[in-house]
Amino acid sequence: MSWLLLTLICAFSIASADAATKAWLQGFSARELTLIRFTLTGALLSPLLVWLPDLGALPAPFWGWLSVLVPLEIGAMLLYMAAIRDHPLSLTLPYLAFTPVFSMAIAALVLGERVSLIGLVGVLLIVAGAWLLNVEQARRDDWRTWLRPLSAIRWEAGSRMMLGVALLYGLTSTLGKVALLYLPSAAFGAFYFAVVGLLAIPLLLLVPIGGARLALRPALRRLARRPGAVLAVAALNGVMVITHFMALRLTEVAYMIAVKRSSLLFGILYGALLFREPNLASRMPGGVLMLAGVFVILLAA
Repeated sequence: MSWLLLTLICAFSIASADAATKAWLQGFSARELTLIRFTLTGALLSPLLVWLPDLGALPAPFWGWLSVLVPLEIGAMLLYMAAIRDHPLSLTLPYLAFTPVFSMAIAALVLGERVSLIGLVGVLLIVAGAWLLNVEQARRDDWRTWLRPLSAIRWEAGSRMMLGVALLYGLTSTLGKVALLYLPSAAFGAFYFAVVGLLAIPLLLLVPIGGARLALRPALRRLARRPGAVLAVAALNGVMVITHFMALRLTEVAYMIAVKRSSLLFGILYGALLFREPNLASRMPGGVLMLAGVFVILLAA
């Protein structure tokens, strides 16, 4: 299967998990949703661990990369939740668009990957499209409103926090490809999320989010009341994990992460079709830019 098809499946799975969360898991806390996305996903992927080789035979560099990756992954999650909890979404979410830019720079330094000029244009088109999709309350008659989140980085802590999240995701995507050198994609994805999911539990128990810590037993009881919805979200997230690492092995990190951002397009379609969200037409320019970027990257790759 081609890296592009795998990445599009990955993006569709992310958007589907988000839509399922919005439709079926309203009222669940951010900590409980994190438990689903990390811990339960890791549990569902655990049958794939049968393809895991003898862990004692894995070389020291693998464990070194993993020891760096896992804290970065959990740290990005905590920073992301804090940013969207305490700061305006219109001034935070646009900064996720910079993840492919960071991935491109970090992959060049760590992996020696270089994108072509055409590929660079494709990545930047996707970044621009993702930015436009996330900018709220921008007016066509005032170009400065499109740049408001960019200027907000000087005075809005949430903007700086989300830029940090984009940087962390750029790191985890690149370092994840390094760790993939030692394991098959499915086995690595299952093992990685098993580790992240297990370590997320004590962090959610110990680190207060929104002024409170996770109460594990009540959270599990609440999740058990909606088993179908909870399992559906975790399963969709599991598809995302496996296709992410499969695609990452096959192409440059920047290309894969940029195309993965097409999840925003799927999310907008879900919003319009399932939740009757308005302003679909106003988001078309961003969507067209992203689709153009995907096409250009396909030409470059």
